[in-house]
Amino acid sequence: MDQIQPSAEELIAAIVASAAKQPLLDAAFELWRWRYRLDSIERRPTAEEVRVNRTLTPEQISAKYCHDRDHAHEGPMFGHVKRAHPRASDDAIRQAIITAVKFEGAAEAHFNWDGDFWDCIVRAVAQAAAQYPDFLETTYRDARNNLAYYMK
Repeated sequence: MDQIQPSAEELIAAIVASAAKQPLLDAAFELWRWRYRLDSIERRPTAEEVRVNRTLTPEQISAKYCHDRDHAHEGPMFGHVKRAHPRASDDAIRQAIITAVKFEGAAEAHFNWDGDFWDCIVRAVAQAAAQYPDFLETTYRDARNNLAYYMK
């Protein structure tokens, strides 16, 4: 039996609806975690963008990654968080995105694979949580899973 695939709009709406059930800060982190999926749903890169991206040096890729993180609150992420929390002020949304990105960065910075992998993940997120204590426990759980996925 054929299954009907959801449209791009339906997929994005489902991700945003899930985030909307959480407080603003946690919603910003959830949507930030889904950024690559959201980007791939919203638009495919052009052939020219793919060609250019394949020619980037590791330093250029790192610079692009840092730029994207530093300006996340100015890009598409702002619109996603605004959809999840339409009554929040623009400044509150920008600050939530900035905090979510910094929290993720702190967890990555604290990660040191020295011993049991999962223990290292838990320790890194706990250290980041000490710096960013205003998230829900479920967000810290998601941060551990996210960090484990990217550090494997």
